[in-house]
Amino acid sequence: MDGKKISLKLEHISQSFITNNKVFDAAVDVSLEVYESEFLVILGPGRCGKTTLLNMIAGLEKPVDGQILLDGEELKGSDERIGMVFQKRALMPWKTVMENVEFGLKIKGMDKTERRKIAQKYIDLVGLTGFEKAYPDQLSGGMKQRVSIARAYSNDPHILLMDEPFGALDAQTRYAMEEELQRIWQTEKRTVIFVTNNIEEALYLADRIVLLTECPAHVKAVYEVNLPRPRDTVDPEFLRLRKEISDNTDLAL
Repeated sequence: MDGKKISLKLEHISQSFITNNKVFDAAVDVSLEVYESEFLVILGPGRCGKTTLLNMIAGLEKPVDGQILLDGEELKGSDERIGMVFQKRALMPWKTVMENVEFGLKIKGMDKTERRKIAQKYIDLVGLTGFEKAYPDQLSGGMKQRVSIARAYSNDPHILLMDEPFGALDAQTRYAMEEELQRIWQTEKRTVIFVTNNIEEALYLADRIVLLTECPAHVKAVYEVNLPRPRDTVDPEFLRLRKEISDNTDLAL
Protein backbone atom coordinates (compact mmCIF):
# COMPACT_ATOMS: atom_id res chain seq x y z
CA MET A 1 0.00 0.00 0.00
CA ASP A 2 3.02 2.27 -0.53
CA GLY A 3 2.12 5.82 -1.47
CA LYS A 4 -1.48 5.63 -0.26
CA LYS A 5 -2.76 8.14 2.25
CA ILE A 6 -3.29 6.86 5.77
CA SER A 7 -6.89 7.55 6.78
CA LEU A 8 -6.94 5.95 10.24
CA LYS A 9 -4.19 4.84 12.58
CA LEU A 10 -4.38 2.74 15.73
CA GLU A 11 -1.34 3.12 17.97
CA HIS A 12 -0.85 0.50 20.69
CA ILE A 13 -4.55 0.26 21.54
CA SER A 14 -5.58 -1.80 24.57
CA GLN A 15 -8.96 -2.37 26.21
CA SER A 16 -9.90 -4.06 29.47
CA PHE A 17 -13.09 -4.57 31.45
CA ILE A 18 -13.89 -5.52 35.02
CA THR A 19 -15.87 -8.79 35.11
CA ASN A 20 -16.70 -10.60 38.36
CA ASN A 21 -14.16 -8.43 40.17
CA LYS A 22 -11.44 -9.52 37.75
CA VAL A 23 -9.72 -7.63 34.96
CA PHE A 24 -10.60 -9.04 31.53
CA ASP A 25 -8.32 -8.00 28.65
CA ALA A 26 -10.24 -7.67 25.38
CA ALA A 27 -7.44 -6.16 23.25
CA VAL A 28 -3.74 -5.71 23.91
CA ASP A 29 -1.28 -3.45 22.05
CA VAL A 30 -3.11 -3.37 18.72
CA SER A 31 -1.46 -1.19 16.08
CA LEU A 32 -2.52 -0.88 12.45
CA GLU A 33 -2.89 1.61 9.63
CA VAL A 34 -5.95 1.93 7.41
CA TYR A 35 -5.59 3.59 4.02
CA GLU A 36 -7.93 5.96 2.24
CA SER A 37 -10.60 4.14 0.17
CA GLU A 38 -9.26 0.78 1.33
CA PHE A 39 -11.50 -2.19 2.04
CA LEU A 40 -9.88 -3.59 5.18
CA VAL A 41 -11.21 -6.76 6.76
CA ILE A 42 -10.57 -7.60 10.41
CA LEU A 43 -10.74 -11.38 10.67
CA GLY A 44 -10.77 -13.39 13.87
CA PRO A 45 -12.60 -16.01 15.92
CA GLY A 46 -15.79 -15.22 17.82
CA ARG A 47 -15.42 -13.11 20.95
CA CYS A 48 -11.78 -12.32 20.20
CA GLY A 49 -12.19 -8.55 20.49
CA LYS A 50 -13.10 -7.57 16.90
CA THR A 51 -16.24 -5.70 17.92
CA THR A 52 -14.38 -4.06 20.78
CA LEU A 53 -11.91 -2.61 18.28
CA LEU A 54 -14.74 -1.26 16.12
CA ASN A 55 -16.47 0.23 19.15
CA MET A 56 -13.28 2.09 20.08
CA ILE A 57 -12.89 3.42 16.52
CA ALA A 58 -16.56 4.49 16.56
CA GLY A 59 -16.05 6.27 19.87
CA LEU A 60 -18.50 4.01 21.71
CA GLU A 61 -15.70 2.85 24.04
CA LYS A 62 -12.56 4.60 25.20
CA PRO A 63 -9.30 2.60 25.07
CA VAL A 64 -7.47 2.16 28.35
CA ASP A 65 -4.18 2.68 26.53
CA GLY A 66 -2.98 3.96 23.17
CA GLN A 67 -4.60 6.37 20.75
CA ILE A 68 -6.62 6.42 17.53
CA LEU A 69 -5.82 9.01 14.88
CA LEU A 70 -8.21 10.07 12.10
CA ASP A 71 -6.57 12.16 9.38
CA GLY A 72 -3.71 12.76 11.81
CA GLU A 73 -5.86 14.00 14.69
CA GLU A 74 -6.60 12.00 17.83
CA LEU A 75 -10.16 10.73 18.05
CA LYS A 76 -11.91 11.57 21.29
CA GLY A 77 -15.41 10.11 21.34
CA SER A 78 -17.74 9.68 18.39
CA ASP A 79 -17.06 11.53 15.14
CA GLU A 80 -19.51 12.25 12.29
CA ARG A 81 -16.80 11.25 9.80
CA ILE A 82 -17.23 7.65 10.95
CA GLY A 83 -20.38 5.63 10.18
CA MET A 84 -21.32 2.14 11.35
CA VAL A 85 -23.44 -0.75 10.10
CA PHE A 86 -24.33 -3.31 12.77
CA GLN A 87 -25.19 -7.01 12.45
CA LYS A 88 -28.47 -6.20 14.21
CA ARG A 89 -29.69 -3.64 11.76
CA ALA A 90 -31.14 -1.19 14.31
CA LEU A 91 -33.73 0.14 11.87
CA MET A 92 -36.64 2.06 13.32
CA PRO A 93 -39.66 -0.17 12.64
CA TRP A 94 -42.14 2.70 12.71
CA LYS A 95 -40.32 4.54 9.91
CA THR A 96 -40.34 3.76 6.19
CA VAL A 97 -37.25 2.93 4.17
CA MET A 98 -36.98 6.56 3.08
CA GLU A 99 -37.44 7.85 6.63
CA ASN A 100 -34.80 5.46 7.97
CA VAL A 101 -32.26 6.40 5.32
CA GLU A 102 -32.78 10.16 5.67
CA PHE A 103 -32.90 10.11 9.49
CA GLY A 104 -29.30 11.21 10.10
CA LEU A 105 -29.64 14.06 7.63
CA LYS A 106 -32.86 15.16 9.31
CA ILE A 107 -31.12 15.22 12.70
CA LYS A 108 -28.43 17.45 11.16
CA GLY A 109 -31.17 19.92 10.18
CA MET A 110 -31.01 19.44 6.42
CA ASP A 111 -34.16 20.61 4.62
CA LYS A 112 -36.58 17.95 3.41
CA THR A 113 -36.02 18.40 -0.33
CA GLU A 114 -32.25 18.05 -0.12
CA ARG A 115 -32.22 15.14 2.32
CA ARG A 116 -34.81 13.25 0.26
CA LYS A 117 -32.64 13.74 -2.83
CA ILE A 118 -29.58 12.31 -1.05
CA ALA A 119 -31.54 9.45 0.53
CA GLN A 120 -33.05 8.54 -2.85
CA LYS A 121 -29.58 8.40 -4.40
CA TYR A 122 -28.45 5.76 -1.91
CA ILE A 123 -31.74 3.86 -1.94
CA ASP A 124 -31.23 3.54 -5.70
CA LEU A 125 -27.56 2.61 -5.21
CA VAL A 126 -28.38 -0.33 -2.92
CA GLY A 127 -31.10 -1.60 -5.26
CA LEU A 128 -34.20 -0.66 -3.26
CA THR A 129 -35.87 1.65 -5.78
CA GLY A 130 -39.63 1.24 -5.37
CA PHE A 131 -39.43 0.30 -1.68
CA GLU A 132 -39.19 3.85 -0.31
CA LYS A 133 -42.56 3.63 1.46
CA ALA A 134 -42.10 0.08 2.80
CA TYR A 135 -41.59 -0.58 6.51
CA PRO A 136 -38.80 -2.83 7.87
CA ASP A 137 -41.17 -5.69 8.76
CA GLN A 138 -42.16 -5.83 5.08
CA LEU A 139 -38.54 -6.45 4.00
CA SER A 140 -36.32 -9.53 3.88
CA GLY A 141 -33.14 -9.72 5.96
CA GLY A 142 -30.97 -8.80 3.01
CA MET A 143 -33.18 -5.85 2.12
CA LYS A 144 -33.05 -4.57 5.69
CA GLN A 145 -29.27 -4.66 5.58
CA ARG A 146 -29.35 -2.72 2.30
CA VAL A 147 -31.36 -0.03 4.13
CA SER A 148 -28.69 0.07 6.84
CA ILE A 149 -25.95 0.47 4.24
CA ALA A 150 -27.88 3.21 2.43
CA ARG A 151 -28.44 5.04 5.72
CA ALA A 152 -24.74 4.88 6.57
CA TYR A 153 -23.68 6.09 3.11
CA SER A 154 -26.21 8.95 3.11
CA ASN A 155 -24.38 10.54 6.05
CA ASP A 156 -21.25 10.77 3.85
CA PRO A 157 -18.78 9.12 6.26
CA HIS A 158 -15.04 9.12 5.57
CA ILE A 159 -14.87 5.68 7.15
CA LEU A 160 -17.60 3.03 7.25
CA LEU A 161 -17.41 0.39 9.99
CA MET A 162 -19.27 -2.87 9.37
CA ASP A 163 -19.63 -5.30 12.27
CA GLU A 164 -20.40 -8.75 10.79
CA PRO A 165 -23.28 -7.21 8.82
CA PHE A 166 -24.17 -10.44 7.01
CA GLY A 167 -23.64 -12.85 9.91
CA ALA A 168 -27.37 -13.36 10.56
CA LEU A 169 -28.27 -14.01 6.90
CA ASP A 170 -28.71 -17.38 5.24
CA ALA A 171 -25.84 -18.54 3.01
CA GLN A 172 -27.46 -17.65 -0.32
CA THR A 173 -28.46 -14.16 0.82
CA ARG A 174 -25.03 -13.66 2.37
CA TYR A 175 -23.27 -14.39 -0.93
CA ALA A 176 -25.63 -12.05 -2.75
CA MET A 177 -25.00 -9.28 -0.22
CA GLU A 178 -21.22 -9.71 -0.50
CA GLU A 179 -21.53 -9.16 -4.25
CA GLU A 180 -23.78 -6.15 -3.70
CA LEU A 181 -21.45 -4.61 -1.12
CA GLN A 182 -18.51 -4.99 -3.48
CA ARG A 183 -20.51 -3.27 -6.24
CA ILE A 184 -21.60 -0.44 -3.92
CA TRP A 185 -18.05 0.09 -2.62
CA GLN A 186 -16.62 0.22 -6.14
CA THR A 187 -19.35 2.69 -7.19
CA GLU A 188 -18.94 5.02 -4.21
CA LYS A 189 -15.54 4.47 -2.67
CA ARG A 190 -15.28 4.81 1.10
CA THR A 191 -12.71 3.55 3.54
CA VAL A 192 -14.39 0.40 4.87
CA ILE A 193 -13.40 -1.60 7.96
CA PHE A 194 -15.34 -4.85 7.85
CA VAL A 195 -15.38 -7.42 10.67
CA THR A 196 -15.98 -11.12 10.05
CA ASN A 197 -15.05 -14.58 11.31
CA ASN A 198 -15.44 -16.10 7.83
CA ILE A 199 -12.21 -16.60 5.85
CA GLU A 200 -13.89 -16.87 2.45
CA GLU A 201 -15.93 -13.71 3.04
CA ALA A 202 -12.76 -11.87 4.06
CA LEU A 203 -10.91 -12.98 0.91
CA TYR A 204 -13.86 -12.15 -1.33
CA LEU A 205 -14.08 -8.55 -0.08
CA ALA A 206 -10.72 -7.36 1.22
CA ASP A 207 -7.82 -5.35 -0.11
CA ARG A 208 -6.06 -6.42 3.08
CA ILE A 209 -6.94 -8.82 5.87
CA VAL A 210 -5.85 -8.22 9.46
CA LEU A 211 -5.89 -11.54 11.30
CA LEU A 212 -6.40 -11.30 15.06
CA THR A 213 -5.42 -13.78 17.75
CA GLU A 214 -7.79 -15.37 20.21
CA CYS A 215 -8.87 -13.02 23.00
CA PRO A 216 -7.23 -10.77 24.02
CA ALA A 217 -7.04 -9.44 20.48
CA HIS A 218 -3.63 -8.79 19.01
CA VAL A 219 -2.56 -8.54 15.37
CA LYS A 220 -1.30 -11.98 14.36
CA ALA A 221 -0.75 -11.41 10.62
CA VAL A 222 -1.66 -9.09 7.75
CA TYR A 223 -2.43 -10.41 4.26
CA GLU A 224 -2.47 -8.41 1.01
CA VAL A 225 -5.20 -9.66 -1.33
CA ASN A 226 -4.08 -8.68 -4.83
CA LEU A 227 -6.81 -10.47 -6.74
CA PRO A 228 -8.98 -8.96 -9.50
CA ARG A 229 -12.62 -8.15 -8.71
CA PRO A 230 -15.08 -9.76 -8.76
CA ARG A 231 -13.20 -12.53 -7.01
CA ASP A 232 -13.24 -16.13 -8.22
CA THR A 233 -13.45 -18.43 -5.20
CA VAL A 234 -11.86 -21.32 -7.13
CA ASP A 235 -8.96 -19.24 -8.45
CA PRO A 236 -5.68 -20.98 -7.44
CA GLU A 237 -4.38 -17.87 -5.66
CA PHE A 238 -7.67 -17.47 -3.78
CA LEU A 239 -7.43 -21.09 -2.65
CA ARG A 240 -3.78 -20.71 -1.72
CA LEU A 241 -4.49 -17.68 0.46
CA ARG A 242 -7.49 -19.40 2.02
CA LYS A 243 -5.33 -22.34 3.04
CA GLU A 244 -2.53 -20.10 4.31
CA ILE A 245 -4.92 -18.18 6.55
CA SER A 246 -6.70 -21.33 7.66
CA ASP A 247 -3.38 -22.92 8.65
CA ASN A 248 -2.61 -19.84 10.75
CA THR A 249 -5.86 -19.84 12.74
CA ASP A 250 -8.55 -22.07 14.23
CA LEU A 251 -11.22 -20.46 12.05
CA ALA A 252 -13.22 -22.81 9.85
CA LEU A 253 -13.17 -22.45 6.06
